[in-house]
Amino acid sequence: MSRKYFSIIAITDRIGIFTSAACVVHCILTPVILSLSAVYAHFLPTEEHTHRLLAIAVTILGALAIVSGYKRHKRPSVLLMMCAGLTLIFTAAYAGEYLPSHWYEVLITLAGSTCMIAAHRRNHTFCSNCRTCESPE
Repeated sequence: MSRKYFSIIAITDRIGIFTSAACVVHCILTPVILSLSAVYAHFLPTEEHTHRLLAIAVTILGALAIVSGYKRHKRPSVLLMMCAGLTLIFTAAYAGEYLPSHWYEVLITLAGSTCMIAAHRRNHTFCSNCRTCESPE
């Protein structure tokens, strides 16, 4: 594998880690910001809409980074973590209104984001240590 291809995988993994971390920050800061600025809450996009857009962005970036790395190192644990994370994120984003409390939605989303961060980190580690990924073509 060429260094250029490896650097693309590394960059997409870093973007995926950043996006998943941004999701965690969003989940933590949104309630604080909304509670401190209740007067301006009607100017913000709906929470449901924001969660669904973030879920789609996380899926696209996660698939690009993790699947391209998996093709080289063939470690199924990375795909399993990605699938678990995306399942949790989509469950919270699309079925959140059916959960008993908003806090369940927040906890499920945080668990999914944590799984995605772990999957990206493992993918990055496996690609960094992979002889196939490091060897020039």
